[in-house]
Amino acid sequence: MSSYIDASGRLHHEQEANLALTCPHCQVLSHITPIAVPGFDELVSHRPKHVGVVYRCDSCNAPVFLRFPVRMYGNNRIELGAQYIEVERPREKFSYTYLPEEIETLFREALSCFSNAQYNAFASMCRRTMQAAFADLGETGKLRIFDQLNDVRAMADLDAPTFIDVKRVIFGTDNDPHPSIPLIEDQLAGVLLEVIKDLLHQMYVRKGRLQQAMMMRRFFADESLRNIKAQAAPAAQGARP
Repeated sequence: MSSYIDASGRLHHEQEANLALTCPHCQVLSHITPIAVPGFDELVSHRPKHVGVVYRCDSCNAPVFLRFPVRMYGNNRIELGAQYIEVERPREKFSYTYLPEEIETLFREALSCFSNAQYNAFASMCRRTMQAAFADLGETGKLRIFDQLNDVRAMADLDAPTFIDVKRVIFGTDNDPHPSIPLIEDQLAGVLLEVIKDLLHQMYVRKGRLQQAMMMRRFFADESLRNIKAQAAPAAQGARP
């Protein structure tokens, strides 16, 4: 059964009972219910190449907008393509607390590009993010990132072409022969996203959290030692002859 709008303006979707996505508002994987579909007569009159439908998130009741390609205009139904486009996509989350200000700014913009499906702009911002990290960490830090990238390759079992493209984005420079950054599609963009997040987490977030935990441990150890000395002082004074 295909997806289509019938003559009464009702949307029929082949996965209607199981249609779910991550809501861009509440960030919950939720079923969505159609609440506003363009009228059949108006669509037939104007014959747009795409049809927009408003859904309701069953979790938070916020509107969710999807866009469907039109396959065919028939007498009693308008056939829609099975692949829809999410007009609003959930924003990617990351813990920025331990990132230097410049790297945080660049990576926020990179994630904004990803959320808006601007994958080539996303790749360019990832390169700028990593270039800022290299400048911050120095040559030794750059070598550590290279080693970590190879670890990611092994753990995620990345195939050779994907790994080469990811490495070109991260370690390439603007002076490389054209094209220095490969054209990025959604699948490669998703891999690149997870790789960059992992590298930044290892170099900054994990380090920052560990340093903070150690600092707190030292603080409580010093407090405990001071308390022990404070309690022992009166006892020592009372024991004097």
